[in-house]
Amino acid sequence: MCTGSCAKCLGGTLIPLALFGFLANVLLFFPGGKVIDNNDNLSEEVWYFGGILGSGVLMIFPALVFLGLKNNDCCGCCGHQGCGKRFAMFTSTIFAVIGVLGAGYSFVISAVSINKGPKCFMVNGTWGYPFNNGDYLGDNSLWSKCQEPADVVPWNLTLFSILLVVGGIQVILCAIQVVNGLLGTLCGDCQCCCGGDGPV
Repeated sequence: MCTGSCAKCLGGTLIPLALFGFLANVLLFFPGGKVIDNNDNLSEEVWYFGGILGSGVLMIFPALVFLGLKNNDCCGCCGHQGCGKRFAMFTSTIFAVIGVLGAGYSFVISAVSINKGPKCFMVNGTWGYPFNNGDYLGDNSLWSKCQEPADVVPWNLTLFSILLVVGGIQVILCAIQVVNGLLGTLCGDCQCCCGGDGPV
């Protein structure tokens, strides 16, 4: 099994997903595509930075580690063939676990926010959360409970849904790398051979 090649493929996929997550979280600070007058009126979950930290920053490091595995030295440490690569694969497993935790954090925050609904100016003249247990998801007529910002319901729903999907995919990819990294640690990589004579 070419565990290094697999890791590189996973890393290349995680980079754009991290950028999507980061961008989606940034856009949540502009409900309805507009600058809000008082930041206290933003949905609480926006400030948890699920996309910026969880699916974004914490995902960049594992992705870069995965990308670098393909070019790691296969044959040199302490005279033991392939141990350098095995250690690199073990390190990638640790970073993959960090990736799972970060993406999982973003996934949970997004799910909670979707179920809770956005914070908005309600018909009773106050700012708050007018929806209960995701009731607005199946009934668009309830969206009128939010008076301002304009289009805040579809805006938040779309962006948090993107974060939910991105986080879910990232969890799966990092979990794959946990398994891949353990296999690479125990069995070596198909390309880790001195002189191309065979696998480690």
